[in-house]
Amino acid sequence: MSNLVIDNLKESGALLEGHFLLSSGRHSNRYCQCAKLLQYPDRAEKVLAVVVQKLKGVYFDKIVGPAMGGIIVSYELARQTGKPGIFAERQNGDMTIRRGFEINPGEKILISEDVVTTGKSSLEVARVVDNLGGKVIGICCIVDRRAKDIDIPYPVYSAVKLDISTYDVEDCPMCKDGMEYVKPGSRVFKSSNS
Repeated sequence: MSNLVIDNLKESGALLEGHFLLSSGRHSNRYCQCAKLLQYPDRAEKVLAVVVQKLKGVYFDKIVGPAMGGIIVSYELARQTGKPGIFAERQNGDMTIRRGFEINPGEKILISEDVVTTGKSSLEVARVVDNLGGKVIGICCIVDRRAKDIDIPYPVYSAVKLDISTYDVEDCPMCKDGMEYVKPGSRVFKSSNS
């Protein structure tokens, strides 16, 4: 199954190799931009079917995806499982449930993401779910790229687990080789030596 996922990520341009400046300020030799995969409904369906298979035997009432990366993932997982899929979003800087969506006390909730790296946005959504009386039972994602030292207190159901190294600027082998880096989501190329 991981070959199917990797092939779809690569063929859609979602799995990139090179030299990347991450939003954390760290550098990496690989980058996942799952929005590139999710623009193709047929690819999204195939890749998220892998997650649905991993959810066999897991009971849940609803799927909640944080905006932006979790919205399409929530929708497709909801479509394949027959469960409602909603999203959380920021309002005045805080994650919230709005637009008439509800989390009812006691509901078992899966959180959906495109990529889980640190789990920060998923854990923000988990706090909202807890505050509304729901119970988070897991996190679903296309790509789990957590480092070994990242601990998330919920099971993670991913289509694929990728080991993607990140580096501080001073330890980055691509910088040492003089390779230019790209900040994903932007077209600005910067020299690592400037």
